[in-house]
Amino acid sequence: MKIKVGFGFDVHQLKDQHPFVMGGVTLEHHKGAFGHSDADVLLHAICDALLGAANLRDIGFHFKNTDPRWKGISSMILLQETVKLLTEKGWTIGNIDAMLCLEAPKINPHIPQMQENISKAIDLPVEDISIKATTNEMMGFIGREEGVVAYAVCLIQKL
Repeated sequence: MKIKVGFGFDVHQLKDQHPFVMGGVTLEHHKGAFGHSDADVLLHAICDALLGAANLRDIGFHFKNTDPRWKGISSMILLQETVKLLTEKGWTIGNIDAMLCLEAPKINPHIPQMQENISKAIDLPVEDISIKATTNEMMGFIGREEGVVAYAVCLIQKL
């Protein structure tokens, strides 16, 4: 068996009166992440971790932010397309571990739904999807609620 580990990172600007989608959950907040797709930083970081582990470049290579096909698209679709790319190369996902960094809103109550959304989208057991959240202790652009950051690592395997 061959195993590989991947790392992903994503950051999006927060804007007033914009939807805030995280892990496929729309969060109630006065600001939301802004981007070409639905700007789901969690799923973007996971996509990059998976693509990187399989040496398939990055999310921007496969889903360009200049391509109108991806404008406003749900990042769950991008995640599903990413998993298809891995499957075509013979890879399966062992686990995903992700960390969100933002001041508000509180993420903890939404983690089970995020895990369930990801699990259903990519057919990976919930117990293999870890999502955690922290603040930036009110420092920097995250502390000023100007942006949100996500990190993810994954393990993939090939028999």
